[in-house]
Amino acid sequence: MHRALDLVELVADHGGHLSIAEIADLGGLPLPTIHRLLRTLVDRGWMRQLPNRRYALGFRLMPLGTSAGRLVGANTATVLRGLVEQIGESANLAVLSGDHAEYVAQSPSAHSMRMFTEVGRQVELHSTGVGKAILAQLGDDEALGRVRRVGLNTHTPHTLVTEPDLLEDLAKIRARGYSLDEQEQELGVRCIAVALPTPGRARRGLGIWPTDPDD
Repeated sequence: MHRALDLVELVADHGGHLSIAEIADLGGLPLPTIHRLLRTLVDRGWMRQLPNRRYALGFRLMPLGTSAGRLVGANTATVLRGLVEQIGESANLAVLSGDHAEYVAQSPSAHSMRMFTEVGRQVELHSTGVGKAILAQLGDDEALGRVRRVGLNTHTPHTLVTEPDLLEDLAKIRARGYSLDEQEQELGVRCIAVALPTPGRARRGLGIWPTDPDD
């Protein structure tokens, strides 16, 4: 199952259609295995074979994407666009997905220079604004449990890579009501994020990427 889903993601990441030779080259699997997995994916509608013999994403994915989008919230896109119009900066929504934060919606700013991330991308919790906003909603023990499974990996010289530093930052976030990514995930990129109230145990974070480093 994992290898089949890897192929779907591989094709999606490379424009939505690839030849079997390209899939084999990029996927690093033997051709017989690729053939078998693609046949199963085509039979289930996850992939389809075009007249030119290339493999493309299947139409079965469309209703799944729509259903997943409903879980984010019917008015999410409208809210994000309204926020962008008010502050002039890109806005994104992330949810807790396993031990990562996963971006589920985004509205870009009108600036020619702006930050952009792919919906569906997963990022580590300890090094991102939305991730730390989500962690701050948890107790310290649960927060540490989640980051320990992934590791406090270093992305830039600004990344928090010790548990005491992370816990101190989470305490500050809870006190002031928002989190900051001070170039901790990527140099030159800053983010301010807040946790969103959510029924049950779902955890969400709303992030803003200022284009001016002095904002």
